[in-house]
Amino acid sequence: MSRLKPTNDFIFKKIFGQAKNADLLKDLLESILTDIKINKVRINKDVSLERKMITDKLGILDVVATLNDGTRVNVEMQVKNYYNTVERSLFYGTGVYHENLDSGEDYIDIPRSISIWITDYNVFEEGPFHEKARLKRDYENKLLTDKLQFHYIQLPKFREKCKRISSKLEEWLTFIQNENLEEIKMINNKYVKKAEEELEYLTGDEETRRLAYLREKAIRDEMAAMAKARKEGREEGKEEGKEEGKNAGIKIGKIMDAKKMLAKKMDINLIMEITGLTKEEIEKI
Repeated sequence: MSRLKPTNDFIFKKIFGQAKNADLLKDLLESILTDIKINKVRINKDVSLERKMITDKLGILDVVATLNDGTRVNVEMQVKNYYNTVERSLFYGTGVYHENLDSGEDYIDIPRSISIWITDYNVFEEGPFHEKARLKRDYENKLLTDKLQFHYIQLPKFREKCKRISSKLEEWLTFIQNENLEEIKMINNKYVKKAEEELEYLTGDEETRRLAYLREKAIRDEMAAMAKARKEGREEGKEEGKEEGKNAGIKIGKIMDAKKMLAKKMDINLIMEITGLTKEEIEKI
């Protein structure tokens, strides 16, 4: 029986998005948000994950949690590259920030919102595997606000650059990418070990395996549909190009005819009637 992988966002949420596993999410967040003191993590309630899978196979299966200081954290595991990660993260991140404003509350009291994207592809060609982005001013690159943060954790860069585990984040990423079981067993982190036990349990659960497969299939089907649409679009573009070229050729022919008519001192209204050109087009010749 092949092991399930936490890079499947359904499995990722089953491990980190349940109240009973808040300690796992807390340890993962501490490894990412090293400049924030996290005393407590409350995982926000969600509808039944299984029901969400059935009714909306390509819905967003993110993990949303609230820290002890009111900070809202949104964690998403993304396997397929739709080439709009930055735009999507901005859309969802600002949405979470906006939702944090309670009725009657002052803008200055809006809690901080942090978006964390763990991707099985590189978002940026250059830079480290873990990048943090914030809003800054043009003037001396001063920080505008720390209330919106975006973290991009890119697994391919991690695999390329990390040859030896030397931090808690690297322990968690080794578990999440789930490529070397022996390496995972050597990790001396009780929370990673608990997550590994949870993954083994999920792997042995037939219904979980079925839903994980359906999730992967839905994403593959979506990617295939997008590839087909792009191919058809390119083919249509070629046909449109041919049509545009044909129309341009006809227009040039009309202009040449109009030039000949003008040279013969023909009335402009007659030229318009014969060629179909406008008065302005003829006057520009």
